[in-house]
Amino acid sequence: MAEETPRERYRAQVREEIKRHAREQIATAGASALSLNAIAKQMGLSGPALYRYYAGRDELITALVRDAYRSLADTLAVGAGGGADLPALAHALRLWALADPQRYFLVYGTPVPGYHAPEDTTAISAEIMTILLDACAAALAGQAPGQEPAPLAAHLADHRDWTFGNPAPPEALHLFLTLWTRLHGVLSLELAGHFAGMGFDAARLYEAEVADLLAPSPRG
Repeated sequence: MAEETPRERYRAQVREEIKRHAREQIATAGASALSLNAIAKQMGLSGPALYRYYAGRDELITALVRDAYRSLADTLAVGAGGGADLPALAHALRLWALADPQRYFLVYGTPVPGYHAPEDTTAISAEIMTILLDACAAALAGQAPGQEPAPLAAHLADHRDWTFGNPAPPEALHLFLTLWTRLHGVLSLELAGHFAGMGFDAARLYEAEVADLLAPSPRG
């Protein structure tokens, strides 16, 4: 593999600096307020000069989305590779979200108006889904199956294109979707500050959701 030239290294450094300013902007005002011209001014660049590094707002947002998905995928992959079970992976997800709430909201919050993520970001998010689907299947492996499939599991048996070919059984798909929606519900409320002043530990609520979802039941 050829070494980077000084010009290539400089370009990479400037692109990283642009992303850093973008993350700061997003943390202050949200992704919808992202302004390349404001970033250029902060860096002492002209608008046209900055556009040599990112063709526009959408390309910059895409770079940030890729970074966010890559960070979470790597975080969960390390846990899964170390033998972490589903509760541990759910805990890792929460710590990742708490470490940078705006990064979390960039990929799991309200979509940025007018922005459409390219297909390659889906490939990275599929890595996250695969790790958690595998963990859901493993969590259910020791449970006795129910007498009849639950209605949603029965539906998912024939509606699984979203799994990217993962062989997890329908009951694991059911568990994954339930886990994903409930945990993101708790995380979104917590990170948006909706639990502030209510006097309870949000971490305990999150852990209780995981425990409830994994309690033996005829999930089907």
